[in-house]
Amino acid sequence: MQWETVIGLEVHVQLSTQSKIFSSSSTAFGADANTQADEVDLALPGTLPVANEQAFKSAVMFGLAINADIEQASVFERKNYFYPDLPKGYQTTQLEKPIVGEGYITIPCSGSNDSKKVRIHHAHLEEDAGKSMHEDFLGMSGIDLNRAGTPLIEIVSEPDIRSAEEAIAFLKKVHAIVTYLDISDGDMSQGSLRCDANVSIRPIGEEKLGTRAEIKNLNSFRFIEKAIHVEVERQKDILESGGSIRQETRLYDSEKNETRSMRSKEEANDYRYFPCPDLLPVIIDQQTIDDLKQAMPELPEQRFGRFQTEFDLSAYDASILTELRQTADYFESVVNACQDAKLSANWVMGELSAFLNKHDVLIENSPINPEQLAGLITRIKDQTISGKIAKQVFEMMADGKGTADEIIEAQGLKQVSDSGAIETMVDEVIQNNADQVAQYLAADTDKRKKLIGFFVGQVMKVSKGQANPGQVNQILAQKLNN
Repeated sequence: MQWETVIGLEVHVQLSTQSKIFSSSSTAFGADANTQADEVDLALPGTLPVANEQAFKSAVMFGLAINADIEQASVFERKNYFYPDLPKGYQTTQLEKPIVGEGYITIPCSGSNDSKKVRIHHAHLEEDAGKSMHEDFLGMSGIDLNRAGTPLIEIVSEPDIRSAEEAIAFLKKVHAIVTYLDISDGDMSQGSLRCDANVSIRPIGEEKLGTRAEIKNLNSFRFIEKAIHVEVERQKDILESGGSIRQETRLYDSEKNETRSMRSKEEANDYRYFPCPDLLPVIIDQQTIDDLKQAMPELPEQRFGRFQTEFDLSAYDASILTELRQTADYFESVVNACQDAKLSANWVMGELSAFLNKHDVLIENSPINPEQLAGLITRIKDQTISGKIAKQVFEMMADGKGTADEIIEAQGLKQVSDSGAIETMVDEVIQNNADQVAQYLAADTDKRKKLIGFFVGQVMKVSKGQANPGQVNQILAQKLNN
């Protein structure tokens, strides 16, 4: 039987604000355990929450970015459940009136050049819980409440996603939007962006949704993709052997590459939602929404289009360069400094990207800043150095040996463009390779084009890579053909 995969995602985005959503304590990552937990997080008697204005503004900006309706009256509920990292016994969240209503995000379709809209059911504000620590506690678990109360938006998609690849495309788009808006750093390694995947399958052509399993707390693109693939195969095996899927919550084990049952899936009534008696509705007036809309930065899709029109880049290059805001910012700084978009794109996506990946360095921490890379590109443009020499200079720049100009001068790497000097080297190569010259003269036009590469290589070897390749080709062709 042929099966169709159906996926809905719940994405948890930790908002970058100076304080927690209902208290004034800080939210810096990496602090010692429980040093950022205050009276509200600890649920001490008599404490009352106070809403964080910036969290609401961040949620509104996200809603505007996904073409969603904004709910001007934000109401909060208590979601009741017991867990050790939730001292209050409930989570303050939104159920009936989420701040962000229906919207959509456009993603590329897997296996084609088309795009599709993934509908957003809603996005709501809520507080994060603490974190359970299961190592180094002599067989027991520890609780770190630093994260408790951190403001989140939970983005709930409709089940419009049809593959693991589309799920990753959706998540990368969410990551791009929140980082372009600067409302979250989106760092999955720090838990700033994580997701739950609701996965089901159904026979192709069937309209009714299959029974779903929710895979909880996925925190890397690679693990999300692998978890979905594994879960789809698990469900296929069960259904094709005559079994049925149980609605449940599952965890992904990356070491065993499998999902395993965590608990039966809860429904809304299991949490006994009721309006939070300590929080009045938060009213966001239309003027505030209009002001936020006016102040919105350029979003990924807008920058993608501008890079194609302003810099004459291909859709592929523009998509790669705008996927991360930091990469787009870096690239644009290089272009502004050297005034060559195509060369800048080639170097940012090529040598620079390869270096950063090899050394596991983020582009914002690159040892070569945009102005330095632009200086190197400028020396290629004015033919001070060849492309081959530029790669050597790049390596020395990355090693902290100085700017392109300093390295070129210190190492004597200036490209030889003196036609007389190049002609002398060409004569030497022709004289020392009589057999190859005879083969060239006896060959037809197509074969000569291939054979001339040998002579070019020999001249570059004599010049230690510093001869101007264009002039070498021109002079060689003249000498050999005559």
